[in-house]
Amino acid sequence: MNTTTDEIKEFRLSCRECFDHYAKPHLEKWEEQGLVDRDFWQTMGAHGLLGMGVSQALGGQDKSDYRFALALTEEMLAVGMTAPIVISHNDVIASYLNQFASEAQKQRWLPDLCSGRRIAAIAITEPGGGSDSAGMSTQATADGENYVLNGRKAFITNGVNADLFIVAVKTDAGPRGQGISLIVVEKGMAGFSQGEALKKLGWHASDTANLTFDQCVVPKSNLLGRENLGSYYFMTGMTRERLSISTVAVVSAEIMMAETLAYVKQRKAFGQPIGAFQYNRFLLAQLDTQIKVTRSYLNDAIERFNAGSLSLEDAARLKWWATEVQNKVADECLQLHGGSAYMSDSSIGKLWVNSRVQKIYGGTSEIMLEVVSKSMGL
Repeated sequence: MNTTTDEIKEFRLSCRECFDHYAKPHLEKWEEQGLVDRDFWQTMGAHGLLGMGVSQALGGQDKSDYRFALALTEEMLAVGMTAPIVISHNDVIASYLNQFASEAQKQRWLPDLCSGRRIAAIAITEPGGGSDSAGMSTQATADGENYVLNGRKAFITNGVNADLFIVAVKTDAGPRGQGISLIVVEKGMAGFSQGEALKKLGWHASDTANLTFDQCVVPKSNLLGRENLGSYYFMTGMTRERLSISTVAVVSAEIMMAETLAYVKQRKAFGQPIGAFQYNRFLLAQLDTQIKVTRSYLNDAIERFNAGSLSLEDAARLKWWATEVQNKVADECLQLHGGSAYMSDSSIGKLWVNSRVQKIYGGTSEIMLEVVSKSMGL
């Protein structure tokens, strides 16, 4: 890719302007109401922050280099903006619609998604299923020119606000993990209902809901790609998803480290800054080294992703390592802040609780180790 440093800097400034002026004043309100106002999505679209890899003819920015997504994530987290909703929307566009949709589908959906007039989500997880996507039970039965969907999806990011859902369904009663298709379900379709916002421990402004399909009729023209190839499609998409989660992990760890270093240099106990105690100095030195190693690991993965050579297994390795480091940093940094960090308005406390889900969504840490171990022939 021929992206210049100046292009990245210019995009970063656009991100910063958007989040500083249009997000930061509303963060507390969004956390309290459990979702980001819909008009802010259009603000992001106007600043070129949505559908970055989509062609300009379809309302995008022609910025497929992942370093643009990295800059976006860094600037979001720098102001305390909730990250999953924006990342999920952009990953749906980049990993599924821009890659697998037909030209007619792209014309129907991408301009509105790039402008923020509509919001996207991916629905794979089911109640009781967790990371076991191969065992899904949501069915789509062919009926003339339509599919009829029945089933439920759980813990869907953008589940309240989204207008367009890529839903993984069983279209063939084949072996486990096969016969899965991706069908686009649109808000307001008969038989489709979005549940109330779920109350989570963290990421409070990231609207999350369960979905129900009860004889939901969807035209066959909403099939994404080919029937029964859904497993291939969302396994391909998971490479980017896990890279995105790893990006959040590294950036969050860096932010927590910076806040903690500033704190331990000014907070005094027993006549000296708490950062001067040997145990704390050595602990912070270890954490700082782990963060820097992980940033290098992430940068290498981004280079390979841009070159089209980041494998599913290597994305799993990165996701496992980065989220484990993030949670280690979160736990130790909160401990160093003491009781003040356990208050609900504490910045480090919010980062700590937001960190915990990173080892769960996008495939649990245990699933990551399964993927890696299988690639080793074990």
